[in-house]
Amino acid sequence: RRICKMKEMTGTSMTRWVLGFLLVLGSLRDCQSFVMHPKPEGLLAAHRGSTSALSVGFLEDLFTKKVSPSRPKVQVPKDFIVPEPKPLALGKDTDLVDFTKATLSLALRLGTGAFTLGWKIDSLFHNDETTYSLRLGPFSIRDSSSVLSMAPRPEKPLILYQYDGSPFCKRVRETINLLDLTVEYRPCPGARQGKFSEDLMARTGRRTVPYLMDPNTNQELFESGDQIEYLLKTYGPPASSYDRKALWPITFEAFSITTSTIVAILRGFPGSQRQANARPDNELMEPLELWGYESSPFVRPVREKLDALCLPHIMVSCSRGSANRDRMVARTGRFQVPFLVDPNTGLELFEGTEIVKYLDAVYTVQK
Repeated sequence: RRICKMKEMTGTSMTRWVLGFLLVLGSLRDCQSFVMHPKPEGLLAAHRGSTSALSVGFLEDLFTKKVSPSRPKVQVPKDFIVPEPKPLALGKDTDLVDFTKATLSLALRLGTGAFTLGWKIDSLFHNDETTYSLRLGPFSIRDSSSVLSMAPRPEKPLILYQYDGSPFCKRVRETINLLDLTVEYRPCPGARQGKFSEDLMARTGRRTVPYLMDPNTNQELFESGDQIEYLLKTYGPPASSYDRKALWPITFEAFSITTSTIVAILRGFPGSQRQANARPDNELMEPLELWGYESSPFVRPVREKLDALCLPHIMVSCSRGSANRDRMVARTGRFQVPFLVDPNTGLELFEGTEIVKYLDAVYTVQK
């Protein structure tokens, strides 16, 4: 009976699972360097061979901010060259062991967060070059969410105090991807280190993460389960529009916490310690923008580095079916994650391995 119940909970046919698995594999191509459209001359021409090119953030129209005079100053190393996005390939500096662990992590969590809620395929032969599609051989697959168009969208980004290795934080981040939300992450390594942890203690009297703040409703919540329910109720589509059983990898707490803990062990409990040479004023930086999603093995090392350096960052969800994929194509002429926009230096970067090197070069104390 339990087996039958689990089959019922999946709420999908074997055909859809197989197709979904193939598209997850296709997403790995998207994640690193699968070129979707010709690159507009603006972005790369501005950066090619330059160490000081400036560009505006992708979400300028949504999150326009003026840098306060109190913000710390940072500089890009003089010999740094912004990397050009590469066609499908793992870079020569890619840590294959680390990449394998990240891919296993995706499998352990059944690809949770790789798809938006209500994910569906719109067309197998999409031919609009101005919008996103995944090209696989003769196919040009256009997908979207069938339900998120009915979901309210927050005017301001939510704020989540968290760290990468926490299994409780992970299930909240996966829910954020499912709902295609943009959220500012404030790293609290091990829930006990860094200025954000101090801020949390001063604000609540506790150092418990995840801690969710919604400036749109003035709601603040502890407890991952409560946060998940709040997000679904506040920013999810009508409950009648989707099958809640499809959320079981997140809402079935025993499974969610157990598998997320195994993932944390496999990854060496990332984000549990503040990097020793991280700049002491990193928490005061203007939040960086990171485009990607929780389960991507290419995005994961960048997320882990941002947490280790205690850098606040706005995470723009880009799971399969996300409307943000079209926004990236409109802005850059391609879809590829991770994509980092750094308002502190004005640089925009693709290529995960190079982004990690950049963060280490700019946001650590150099001896």
